[in-house]
Amino acid sequence: MNTPSLWCDRAPWCYRVGAFLLAICCTATFALSSADAQEKSSEDQSIMKVTEVEGISEYKLDNGVRVLLFPDDSKDVVTVNMTVFVGSRHEGYGEAGMAHLLEHMLFKGTPEHPEVPKVLQERGARFNGTTWVDRTNYYETLPATEDNLRFALELEADRLINSFIKGEDLESEMTVVRNEFERGENSPFRILMQRMQSAAYDWHNYGQSTIGNRSDIERVPVVSLRQFYRKYYRCDNVMLIVAGKFDPENALSLIQDTFGKLTAPDTPIDPTYTVEPPQDGERTVVLRRVGDVQLAGATYHIPSGSHPEYAAAKVLTYALGDEPSGRLYQQMVETELASNVFAFAFAFAEPGVLMAIAEIPEEKSLEEARQTLIDTIEKSFLEKPVTDQEVDRAVQQLLKQRESEAADTDRLAVSLSEWAAQGDWRLYFLFRDTLEALTAEDVQAVATKYLVRNNRTVGLFIPSEEAQRVSIPPSPDLAAKLKDYKGREVVQAGEIFDPEPLAIEERTQRGDLVEGVRYALLPKKTRGEVVSLMLTLRYGTPETLHGRMGAVELMGMLMSRGTTDLNYQQLQDELTRLRAELSMNSTSGLLQVTVKTKREFLPEVITLLKDLLRQPRLDANELEIIRRQIVTQLQQSSNDPTAKAALRVRRELSPYEKGDIRYVPTNEEEIEMYQKVSIDEIRELHRDFLSSQAGELSVVGDFDADDVKQRFSDALKGWTTENEYVRAGQPANTDVPGSLEMIETPDKANAFFYSSNQLDLEDTSDDYASLVLGNFILGGGTLSSRLGDRVRQQEGLSYGVRSGVTARTKDGRVDFTLYAITNPANIQRLMTVIEEEIFKLRESGVTQEELDRAKGAYLQAQRVSRTDDATLVAQLLGTIFNDRTMQYRHDFEERVSSATVESVNEAIRKYIDYKKLVQAAAGDFAAAKEE
Repeated sequence: MNTPSLWCDRAPWCYRVGAFLLAICCTATFALSSADAQEKSSEDQSIMKVTEVEGISEYKLDNGVRVLLFPDDSKDVVTVNMTVFVGSRHEGYGEAGMAHLLEHMLFKGTPEHPEVPKVLQERGARFNGTTWVDRTNYYETLPATEDNLRFALELEADRLINSFIKGEDLESEMTVVRNEFERGENSPFRILMQRMQSAAYDWHNYGQSTIGNRSDIERVPVVSLRQFYRKYYRCDNVMLIVAGKFDPENALSLIQDTFGKLTAPDTPIDPTYTVEPPQDGERTVVLRRVGDVQLAGATYHIPSGSHPEYAAAKVLTYALGDEPSGRLYQQMVETELASNVFAFAFAFAEPGVLMAIAEIPEEKSLEEARQTLIDTIEKSFLEKPVTDQEVDRAVQQLLKQRESEAADTDRLAVSLSEWAAQGDWRLYFLFRDTLEALTAEDVQAVATKYLVRNNRTVGLFIPSEEAQRVSIPPSPDLAAKLKDYKGREVVQAGEIFDPEPLAIEERTQRGDLVEGVRYALLPKKTRGEVVSLMLTLRYGTPETLHGRMGAVELMGMLMSRGTTDLNYQQLQDELTRLRAELSMNSTSGLLQVTVKTKREFLPEVITLLKDLLRQPRLDANELEIIRRQIVTQLQQSSNDPTAKAALRVRRELSPYEKGDIRYVPTNEEEIEMYQKVSIDEIRELHRDFLSSQAGELSVVGDFDADDVKQRFSDALKGWTTENEYVRAGQPANTDVPGSLEMIETPDKANAFFYSSNQLDLEDTSDDYASLVLGNFILGGGTLSSRLGDRVRQQEGLSYGVRSGVTARTKDGRVDFTLYAITNPANIQRLMTVIEEEIFKLRESGVTQEELDRAKGAYLQAQRVSRTDDATLVAQLLGTIFNDRTMQYRHDFEERVSSATVESVNEAIRKYIDYKKLVQAAAGDFAAAKEE
């Protein structure tokens, strides 16, 4: 349960910057009044169809519940999403973070569903809840059966009005939410975002972070939390979305049986009415914390997501932050003043903000960067107005993202809830229409109107002689605007697909493309004619790659920045035209390419891949940009608890010497390694090592198999090298004794515990199947695992705790890992509780009931995962590399089904031992001790 991450519109490294979250305490047990007072006979209810747009139908119940049905038979899953229209902007004095805290509390159960995470896990569900400024939502994706759909609808209707809001639950969950708050406090980037947004709003609650502030998190009375729950959690304040494989008539009947019996309270919800007055001067915010990388940012008020001008503001973020065409990128990154730049515009129900942030290396001038940032945002559009090319590039990138999202009904269901929170779900389509109609003049007008000094919040205040006020228009009348909106044709649906391993294998075509490269192709009709592919090429030996790790790591990233015929910008434009998402990464002896596109563009994408693979540009200037970005990231992680704890454990378990491609370098060694790599080394590595001598190709989706085989064969044939490929094995290092190292990371509010060991174990053995189940029960099964229940649910020590087992088939090795975040003051208690739970599991073992639940939940989750083409394409690739078919997955799941209490307990005692774990804990323990 977390708030949605705020992704920059165009950010290298997929840099994720967070939003904001929750917490509290108190005692007393309380169950809300019985459902009888909230319900009436479903026979008295009716469901009225409101409208239909592009295959999505809206209905409304008499009690106010809004319903969206989005059938899609191509995936054997169904998603139920319940959105409650309450977020941080609805909170009053002393209620900061309350909406988010309630999101957590709704996983604590009801009289009918006392263990929500447990029952969701038992059905193999992917589930979560998120809180944002205008809404809170809860969703689960389950195997597509009528029983699962009924269960999900019953659960959401139940916890909407009957959730326990207990004092003892609040006491434990308060520390969990505080832990989540502290995790965000570790990131200066996230905190600077929040500070700028807070300073930008004098009166409106958009200036208040969703996570809340520490004192409200720690002190909110449970009575106040119940009052907030009663006020907003009601049937006339929700939208229900059902998406995936289901029968619409049956779904409406089930919705009537569950949500239809709820009664709306007589008292309406008071609307919010605060309007942020026009900003009349630039504002200043300064953040001073421990760290190595400087940040400069600017924030500007813009219209709401429902306003026509929002689309132009969104396009401006691309014109500013796109890589490599963005104006900030060219003025700051290419000139070496900044390592990275980011720009994003928030779509809120009421007027929001546009932000731009630059990462500045410590040796560069922050003042120069600040001024360059401001000049580029506010003056460049006056000196050089927005061009048609900038607008078209941004629009096409946004449309590509939408088409990718629209191909996954579960993702689209959550997206629709975001637009609904802004006023109406049909804004999802209206925004597209507005985008496509934008002109350079439209975008220029928005830049001129809103990107001005007195509408700016940044790190400096300068008084002016003349007042300048920017009035932000109110949100439009959506009822009138959308009254007769019909949309367009429905996106082509996919076929019904059986995700069972043997059914998948029966449809999979296997063979050799060229000598050394094998393929697994699974053609099937998909929603939107989407196709996913992965290609790996293997090269070198531990001896021939010795001392080349810097070039190895950088080669893939640099290859993805152009061909001999296309520079980086031209390549990005071509990928946008082809509606293709592409990533290329290289590591020790491996180049991996991942692509997602549409059937009509696949032939051109394969041609483009051939050029990227065999004729990459390998530009020296692009290398310098990548180098700065990586070094900046490494500098940022030099005091990050998560990075330092994990690195310490990985180094302890690594037996390889410096120079070996399997060696785990220190942070400082890695920075030095990247700084020393030359363009000639990378060019030499590509020329002398990379070829089609060894590799795998997997493709899943809507494509012609014969055509794909022929095109890839033509692309790879005749590509040879004299340097042979020999895999660098990494067998289990079982001689490392258990240990613990405490690492100080000053000025970090959150601590990280990480532990691991390596097991000499084949993944074809019965022991492995039993161990997988044992781990699932211990900490692999989300909140309902033993660690999740004890550490988070009962004691509130950690927002996130998890254990995992990962098999390395060709090494005959399995890695066991266990990690958690916590407050630095709670680190000793956290480790003690984890050790106690492992000890109890080893001593008392699992029960038959516990094992039966784990089997069902684990196998259902595996089935759900195979409905995702990106996951399936990776699984098929793995079968090629490991000389297997999907028969292995079938046999493995049979071994899981056949595991006994005795075999699972034996595997737990044999392989899971707290004393044998290599452990590290990183955090500001000195400050915690002083407190």
